Amino acid sequence: MYSSLEIIEERLSNSLSRINFIFQNEEIITECIKDFKGFSLLGESFGIFEKGKKYKLKLFSVIPFIEKGILKVALKDKCDNIDVQRYAISERDDPKLTKRTNNYFLNKIKEFKRFMENEVDNKNKPKIDLDRYNSYTSNIIDSRLLKLLKLSMAELSLDDERLLTNSEKLLYGYLYYLIKTWREFF
Repeated sequence: MYSSLEIIEERLSNSLSRINFIFQNEEIITECIKDFKGFSLLGESFGIFEKGKKYKLKLFSVIPFIEKGILKVALKDKCDNIDVQRYAISERDDPKLTKRTNNYFLNKIKEFKRFMENEVDNKNKPKIDLDRYNSYTSNIIDSRLLKLLKLSMAELSLDDERLLTNSEKLLYGYLYYLIKTWREFF
């Protein structure tokens, strides 16, 4: 028999996975770094890619091409250790929750980590860059979580709700419910 906490944990995990799936279906801009003639699979065509040209494609479909060195994330959409450091500093320096332009901001950091790992594995970037990426990501998560915990002790205003990413809105709902129940008990 499941406890209430296990049910909440499972629901949260499933909901976060759905949010991540939605993000993986978002389009990103890529740039071709090596000509590729393309192929078809199950009636879907992938490619032709020409070196130097830009392509707007769904994230999940570009992952293998990025890992094989055919495409790279364009500067407009990139998220590397320098970007994550900038986000971490802004989170650290602002005591209030910061609104991000992308409601999938945390998902982007999570998913783009694989590109950093790929760059390190291919010796295009030093391992210290990946270590920094991971460290700054932890700082962002911890900073935003602390701010979210403070918010969850009261009902969320519309202004505060606009500051949250999609995954944070989900977590807030669970935290608010749990904290409210705990407080009312005592």
